[in-house]
Amino acid sequence: MRSYRQYCSLARALDVIGDRWTLLIVRELLLRGACRYTDLRDGLPGIATNLLADRLRELEDAGLVMREDAPPPIAATLFRLTARGEELESALHALARWGIPLMADDDAQDAFRGHWLTFPVDLYLADRTPDRAPITIELRTGEEPMHLETVDGAVKVRHGSAERPAAVLTGTPRQVLGVLTGMLDLADARAGGLRYDGEEKALRRIQPPSP
Repeated sequence: MRSYRQYCSLARALDVIGDRWTLLIVRELLLRGACRYTDLRDGLPGIATNLLADRLRELEDAGLVMREDAPPPIAATLFRLTARGEELESALHALARWGIPLMADDDAQDAFRGHWLTFPVDLYLADRTPDRAPITIELRTGEEPMHLETVDGAVKVRHGSAERPAAVLTGTPRQVLGVLTGMLDLADARAGGLRYDGEEKALRRIQPPSP
């Protein structure tokens, strides 16, 4: 691992987590918890197998990642963040917030995984009427369906389809994210191909308030 050789806390932090792919490995472990090697590789499209192994070893050496055996009957090694690694969560949220404006432009070739929606959902969405019965909104974008669930005033991302969703959004990741965060008007998104099934009040319940 190369070092900047500077007596500065930022430089010291970048000595540990500044290499390419490192923070995205941390992202996967923050969002998904303990992961098998194959799970990490699937959540990091484009990474070379040997590079992933190298980065995991470096993170282990730095005390940010640990290995553990999966409970029976699964015979696999799991990787999870240590308490020190989990301290990076606020830094990743800050970077994710900073990066939201950069998502205005997208490329159809860009990879996408549904659980990556967790950062913008955590940053922008909340249940505006938490005293009412919880609702779910299904999102059909990417490789697998996801759904949002209102929980104690917050909105959480869950894997899989919802049993009885209040609404269903079907479209590209950019359309779905834009509509959820209020950065893209629903009518404009529909004109661009997004499909919205359900009552619009379900969407308004979780969207950020209008400026």
